[in-house]
Amino acid sequence: MSSAVQPATPHLRDCLTMLRRNLLHARRYPSMTLQVALIPVFLLLLFVYVFGSALGAGIGQGGDRPAYLAYLVPGILLMTAGTGSVPTAVAVCTDMAEGIVARFRTMAISRASILVGHVVGSVLQTVVNLTLVTAVALAIGFRPDAGPVEWLAACGLLVLFVLALTWLSVALGLISRTPEGASNAPLPISFLLPFVSSTFVPVGSMPSWIRWFAEYQPFTTVIETVRGLLTGTPIGHNGWMAVAWSIAIAVLGLVWSLRLFDRDPR
Repeated sequence: MSSAVQPATPHLRDCLTMLRRNLLHARRYPSMTLQVALIPVFLLLLFVYVFGSALGAGIGQGGDRPAYLAYLVPGILLMTAGTGSVPTAVAVCTDMAEGIVARFRTMAISRASILVGHVVGSVLQTVVNLTLVTAVALAIGFRPDAGPVEWLAACGLLVLFVLALTWLSVALGLISRTPEGASNAPLPISFLLPFVSSTFVPVGSMPSWIRWFAEYQPFTTVIETVRGLLTGTPIGHNGWMAVAWSIAIAVLGLVWSLRLFDRDPR
């Protein structure tokens, strides 16, 4: 038993060390973390209090702002997951550009731990942001009727999707040459896809030429699944598609990141 556990111990220790390093960096430079947390909160308040009645009436909610809030919150949670990908890409690119990774490679540490530290640290920060957004939503009137099982399933799916986006963001950071470029690389994930989804309005209200894409893209399937779990709306085919999309993106990001990291000459 001890011989089976012993080889894994140094790798776990290295991963924890890298995780601590990334969390300390986030604490020392809180501006980006704070910005990422506040953008979804701002959008939540904007769409509820400025557009809530009009959009609620437009999607058949009878102009009821609390009803539109219940519709909106799952989409804002997914936007929170998307915006969390930006600092991940920037942090990875900064490490590569400044040469710290080259020094790490000369040390007797697990190579994979460098990326794992970024991923786990980013996931933890995004989970904190998701908690903040949920707390604000509850404070302004969001009242889900989900039970413990539905809450657990929704949280599990959100964490899985965050993990998938984080690994993809690591790959985007590795292919970027400058931190400025890395900050722009995840923009299609953090802004374009959430807006072309069922975050703000049902996909059925969209023009036919974009409706098919909006209905089957990853963000919509996860949003509709979380929405169904929290508010009791039909989930349909979105449940298995959300899990399939999350696993596929996670595997793509993981494999792509490891290959880029192994052959990066910097």
